[in-house]
Amino acid sequence: SGSPCRRVPQESGRLASQIRRLYGANRRAARPFWLCLTEFAAGTPIYEQCFRMNDGFAGYLMDTTPESYLDLFPLETIVYLTPDSENVLEDIDPDKVYVLGGLVDESIHKQLTLRRAREQRLQTARLPIREYMVRAPNARNYHCETLAINQVFDVLCTYYETRSWPAALRAGVSSGKGYVLPETAEPVETAPCDAAAQENSLFCGEELHRQEAPA
Repeated sequence: SGSPCRRVPQESGRLASQIRRLYGANRRAARPFWLCLTEFAAGTPIYEQCFRMNDGFAGYLMDTTPESYLDLFPLETIVYLTPDSENVLEDIDPDKVYVLGGLVDESIHKQLTLRRAREQRLQTARLPIREYMVRAPNARNYHCETLAINQVFDVLCTYYETRSWPAALRAGVSSGKGYVLPETAEPVETAPCDAAAQENSLFCGEELHRQEAPA
């Protein structure tokens, strides 16, 4: 199992890989987003892993700052994306700042991000997975709405280009999560939910923000 100090670099490495995939998707997007890593401080595990694992990270076209998003943006413009929210994300507002995050600790803390957003008096929203998708029969009866941050971004990015939630969810939600679009509802093999790649969880305070890229 190893000690916590040994686990953190491994889990931070997974998160650094997700950031690389997310960044690559944004570079390829027809309508790219402005990206910002906040509370991204030198000496933290995720900082070290991003530079170690991601070639050319220093040249990424994204902003990084050790400051908190709470100090950078008006609270009324922030939407904290969490799968535990009661509010469904119906559209992407270019005047809003969308906060995503990843969890370094592998243990899942249900509603952790929702509690944090409420404590900070932030708006919250979840992806409309259950509104547009159905539970696919599988041997484990497994259904998970928790996604890696790059998968969440794939959903947001595809929706912003197509204005179609079915197309967006097809792009980001793999059948291994136990959810499929109605026309493809058939038995599927499922994979364990990756707690280290949670949609909208915290990773040592570093957060990813989504906002329309400046013209």
